[in-house]
Amino acid sequence: MSSKNILTLGIETSCDETSASVVLNGRKVLSNVVYSQIDSHKKFGGVVPEIASRAHLEKICPVVDEALKEANVTFKDIDVIAVTNGPGLIGALLVGVSYAKGLSYAIKKPLVGVNHIVGHIYANFLESDFAPPFLCLVVSGGHSHIFMVEDFGKFKLLGKTIDDAAGEAFDKIARALGLGYPGGPAIQQVAENGDEDAVIFPVAQIKNSELDFSFSGLKSAVLNYLNQQRQKGSNIKIENVAASFQKAVVKALVEKTLEALKITKSSTLALAGGVAANKRLREEFLKISEELGIKVNFPPIKFCTDNAAMIACAGYYKFLAGETSDFTLDAYAVSDF
Repeated sequence: MSSKNILTLGIETSCDETSASVVLNGRKVLSNVVYSQIDSHKKFGGVVPEIASRAHLEKICPVVDEALKEANVTFKDIDVIAVTNGPGLIGALLVGVSYAKGLSYAIKKPLVGVNHIVGHIYANFLESDFAPPFLCLVVSGGHSHIFMVEDFGKFKLLGKTIDDAAGEAFDKIARALGLGYPGGPAIQQVAENGDEDAVIFPVAQIKNSELDFSFSGLKSAVLNYLNQQRQKGSNIKIENVAASFQKAVVKALVEKTLEALKITKSSTLALAGGVAANKRLREEFLKISEELGIKVNFPPIKFCTDNAAMIACAGYYKFLAGETSDFTLDAYAVSDF
């Protein structure tokens, strides 16, 4: 571990947030600027890749400038540049990667490419002394994974979705219920006034794959229920459907996580990703903590959704391990995980 203070500039453009952050020694967040495109995509019910890419092009320079200003530093003070280079929307990723490569060349500072999913895991380290080993559930709009984090930079994938991600299912069902985008917060808000036992939706059990997830069947079950009720002319209580759907998603996530805890015998559990902000899921994780006597860690809500601080953190630890990128660094849409 280096004794020198290291300032990392993180850059994140994998989907619909343009973000830049300055982080000291991988933990202390000096700035974290996020420009959200939600208003641009709301009317389409989801992210439009071309619109996202163009918005990143417009905002990347001012967002980085604002991050430096808030941290009270200049480019000369930066020691390393970390950038998300996948997975994500390829056009959006290329904006951040191209900017980071150009900046690295111009100011002659090391460049580190960061996996977006790994970035979400590392959000647990921001503003805390939390450290491996631990079991981590990563759930977001594009990802649903269970990892055993054995050490910094050392991960073992235990399970993942075989179709839709949990966050993707939230977005699609929210659209079907007329709740708008993004779906996770919209469903959570409406579900608070609903009966989660009003409709029993299925939780997929995958043969010979005890730690993998599947949400496509659940999504279809909800859509079929809505169609059947409409055909009958029945009054659909949106809040009950939202609450019942949310319960089914959380149940699936919790059941697989509990199974992973049994297999790994891990005494520490962490949550990461945009869906980690879900109140119902956090409540269930706290119950696991109390019942099993294990430690549970959540990133602060502001670091659950896409942000550059988590990328700076992950990049810092890669830099300490001697893992840097050259100017052939490219973006990739799909992760190896």
